[in-house]
Amino acid sequence: MGRTSDELARRCAADGEFALASRHWNGGLRLVFGDGTAAITIRDGVVSAGDPGEGPGVITLEAPDDVWDLVLAAVPPRFANDVWPAAGLGLRRRGDDLVQWQYAPAVQRAVELLRPPAPGPAARPPVRPAGAPAFDAAVGRYLHVDLDGHDHRIYVEEAGTGIPVLLQHTAGSHGTQWRHLMERTEITDRFRLIAYDLPFHGKSVPPSTKAWWSEPYRLTGDALRAVPLAVAAGLGLDRPVFMGCSVGGLLALDLAARHPDAFRAVISLEGALRVGGDPDRLLGFWHPQVSNETKARMMEGLVSPTSPVALRKETAQTYASGWPPAFVGDLYYYCIDYDLTDLASTIDTSRVGVHILSGEYDYSATVEMGRAAHEAIAGSTFAVMDGLGHFPMSEDPDRFVAHLLPVLDRIAAAAAA
Repeated sequence: MGRTSDELARRCAADGEFALASRHWNGGLRLVFGDGTAAITIRDGVVSAGDPGEGPGVITLEAPDDVWDLVLAAVPPRFANDVWPAAGLGLRRRGDDLVQWQYAPAVQRAVELLRPPAPGPAARPPVRPAGAPAFDAAVGRYLHVDLDGHDHRIYVEEAGTGIPVLLQHTAGSHGTQWRHLMERTEITDRFRLIAYDLPFHGKSVPPSTKAWWSEPYRLTGDALRAVPLAVAAGLGLDRPVFMGCSVGGLLALDLAARHPDAFRAVISLEGALRVGGDPDRLLGFWHPQVSNETKARMMEGLVSPTSPVALRKETAQTYASGWPPAFVGDLYYYCIDYDLTDLASTIDTSRVGVHILSGEYDYSATVEMGRAAHEAIAGSTFAVMDGLGHFPMSEDPDRFVAHLLPVLDRIAAAAAA
């Protein structure tokens, strides 16, 4: 089934994505199966078939055949779609840590190249219809707000009319993630969508009144919670809805617990009571010898393999274009500062509606974590988004909207009551 050194070398040598990801690599890749090894040697990115041995610059992936069957399936099940979460299934990685981070995009692409084509038609990205307006619906501007005694120029983009909805992007990214939602008239005819970039993200440049460049960036709960409150006040919003994903999904539940009267409802995408983890172990998220490409490619492991390829790549590109310290700094809140375990049961859903949506393929804030949050918050709603991952609004907006509309209908009905 193509699991040979010759076939691996042929497919990698012919693939433009692998060529870009493996440039300057000197070493090789070994995929060890139960009954043999498929291996390539790489010199300055040039691929040849053959086992390089476990020497300098060589990365080895080893797993039992039943694990490889999952990883190399045409449509891998959750946690088997990427070599990083597949470690939990029994796939082992060997080799120098730094080299593994540097060439993680090339390794994952090599594994993808050994998969057979997925059955059925490929998922297609949204295509602008002929005759569509030259301008998208979203309009952007800058809002000045005071945060921690400093003037911040926050970029705000919005579309639609009706009930205001503040949109919080994921860690290390920016509000572009919400662009597809802003073109959906079934939403914007009833809701005013407002996406903002956190300070230090996207178009929200750092404040000019502090020496931010001489200190580590670290996102705390106090700092993060202050942003949507300040944006809502600056725009004169009356109890908006808050919807966030990942860091924003945790923030949604955080706001429901600590500021229930500021929002009429929160929608938590990929939410949890606690995620945990140690950002300092994520060597490639801050090491100066690891490209932003690695962060971007790792985000693809969090999306569904059935999402349109172009939108998976767009989702990852927003990470590659971000300020490198922003992602790992945001993870301080995501992994360390945030813990709603003891507060969740105090959330009063008669004061603020709570809706939790979890993507099937999210291996960070898993479906199980989302369900646990729902069970801890009396009166909340919960749904699993089959075939979606950690970035539903950007990786497959059509499928996401099908899950979102019932929640928005419920919020609109409550507002009209």
